[in-house]
Amino acid sequence: MKQFEGLKKYVDIKDEVREALERGKPVVALESTIISHGMPYPQNLETAKKCEEILRQEGVVPATTAIIGGRIKVGLTEEELEFMATSDKIIKASRRDYAHIVARGLHGATTVATSIITAGLAGIPILVTGGIGGVHRGAQETMDISRDLQELAGTDIAVVCAGSKSILDIGLTLEYLETYGVPVVGYTTSEMPAFYTPKSGHKVDYQYDDTDLLAQMMKTKWDLNLQGGVLVTVPIPEADAMDGEVIEKAIQEALKEAEAQGIHGKETTPFLLSKVVEVTGGDSLKANISLVLNNTRVGARLAKSYAELQ
Repeated sequence: MKQFEGLKKYVDIKDEVREALERGKPVVALESTIISHGMPYPQNLETAKKCEEILRQEGVVPATTAIIGGRIKVGLTEEELEFMATSDKIIKASRRDYAHIVARGLHGATTVATSIITAGLAGIPILVTGGIGGVHRGAQETMDISRDLQELAGTDIAVVCAGSKSILDIGLTLEYLETYGVPVVGYTTSEMPAFYTPKSGHKVDYQYDDTDLLAQMMKTKWDLNLQGGVLVTVPIPEADAMDGEVIEKAIQEALKEAEAQGIHGKETTPFLLSKVVEVTGGDSLKANISLVLNNTRVGARLAKSYAELQ
């Protein structure tokens, strides 16, 4: 924990997280944008608690990340989880917002990008999320590319997700990751999942069906000083997957409305996801919860496999 000594001015690491890291026990980081901006209340809080419960049942310590009152949090109390789920004062925090929120004593929900930053500060090698951000549709004109991709490319971390959100351009997202040398792994699949659906029509780089072997690949990559992350994509369980045509129709409707309202930048994804929930009558929210919990189970197994190698 030496890397933390100079950061005490800014960072609070929960005792159970600190103890687990010091003893080499498995720890998994979780983001908080899904709590504050990704789901409605009370499903957001219930899902956050369930993710932490799944990890603990597997013998893994959860470290939900956030910024509260200008303090960078690595691991939240129940009261802090409740706050993140209910407050309307929470900023969606990407890299450009991070220092501002901390310096001004504000509250921030960590995206995948800032969860990667926060996990890196604490030395946590695995982050579980719902879906990774990526290259937005029409990015050749708007230049709208999620910061998630560059943080992943520059940090030694494995991000476990259900692929790119289907509101994005998945093909261009994969091209971007290839350019920056990020291996895209399909856990039990050879095809990139598309968040609400298990298939996108795009192949991943490698398929792994065993977390022990995947952990060995991660360790080998970083032992060789091949800096940067690994994207681990997990298909949504078939029982909870949505019809691809239904989702695409909902996305197209949401994109048109976003354009009409002039919504862009970091506000785009929360808006599109909420509209998709509305258009699908709530079915997409059920799918979202299912895939997050499934990702958490896989992340727990991977964390244990990786910890055994250390």
